Amino acid sequence: MKKYLIAGLLVWLPMAITIWLLHSVLGLLDGVFGWLLSASQAVLPAAAHEPLEMLRNIPGLGVIVMLIGLLLTGVFATNIVGQWWLRQGSRVLHRIPIVKSIYSSIKQVSDTLFSSSGNAFREAVLVQYPRAGAWTIAFVTGRPGGEAAHYLAGDYLSVYVPTTPNPTSGFFLMVPRADVIELTMSVDEALKYVISMGVVAPPLPAELARN
Repeated sequence: MKKYLIAGLLVWLPMAITIWLLHSVLGLLDGVFGWLLSASQAVLPAAAHEPLEMLRNIPGLGVIVMLIGLLLTGVFATNIVGQWWLRQGSRVLHRIPIVKSIYSSIKQVSDTLFSSSGNAFREAVLVQYPRAGAWTIAFVTGRPGGEAAHYLAGDYLSVYVPTTPNPTSGFFLMVPRADVIELTMSVDEALKYVISMGVVAPPLPAELARN
């Protein structure tokens, strides 16, 4: 009985988690769309409220509208005129107390993570954590900078050590490059390894298998 229960769990658990994640993302997009409709109703005349309320009741429309909005925003942000307007908006936000600290921090992180020229999560490595002799998978996010780099003599790497099975939380470490073992597995393979708690191991590279 226990064997069959575990087999059934292995079939349904990945599907259930996938559906839950998709439902959360779609719910977030629908929520933003609903907020935009409510904001529009607040500024538009009463005659426009009923058509807007009808749009709120169309299943999936919020997701489609938000995806189209993201696509159009990306097109706008990649041309010269759009970049100029974004720079002006960024200057305004950087002049507002409190807002500038939050905005600048989030923008720096997002630019690092999603920029095609960035180094974040481009390489999986092995590091000793939380003690010497215990190894875990980490992801290179760059090199230490600022005051931290001033006090670190030698060649250091900034790495992110994800927790298991939720890799969205973890620990930021600055470790000597000499103490890091570079891996040939891709970032996706390393994430699967971490999320599965070591159950789903990537295949051994051919060059290592021959040795």
